[in-house]
Amino acid sequence: MLDDIDRHLLRQWQADPDLTATDLAAILGLPAARVSRRIDRLRETGVLRGVHGVIDWGALGYTVEVSLRIQLDKTVPGAFDRFMDAARKVPEVTQMQTFLGRVDLRLTVIARDMGHWQTLYRDRILTLPHIAEIEALMHVANVKTDQSLPI
Repeated sequence: MLDDIDRHLLRQWQADPDLTATDLAAILGLPAARVSRRIDRLRETGVLRGVHGVIDWGALGYTVEVSLRIQLDKTVPGAFDRFMDAARKVPEVTQMQTFLGRVDLRLTVIARDMGHWQTLYRDRILTLPHIAEIEALMHVANVKTDQSLPI
């Protein structure tokens, strides 16, 4: 599916996502139009799903990050969908992942400080439907956040 030029293009973009098609063309030694067509093809085939801004939540005053591991009461029909619908409405939930195994979902939640977290946890998280068990893991530090892969 990917040829050497595609892989080189993706490696360069992973290293510096601010590169334009013209910049990439200069690095790859190809005409800009050809690089643009390759980028379009990578988007059309789903290899490139979009360009994302990375927000430093701490810079915006959100200094607390918590990972919640949640088990749902799966004896209730539709519990999973109702929980996810309700969790999506909590603006401080920045990520929601589903799993197979003992843990059904993991939510990443941000808060301004511990007081905000306590209120958020009590008033918004614990009121989400069909929670059977919940474990909160307080984020301490990012050790690795690089999402690039060898291509």
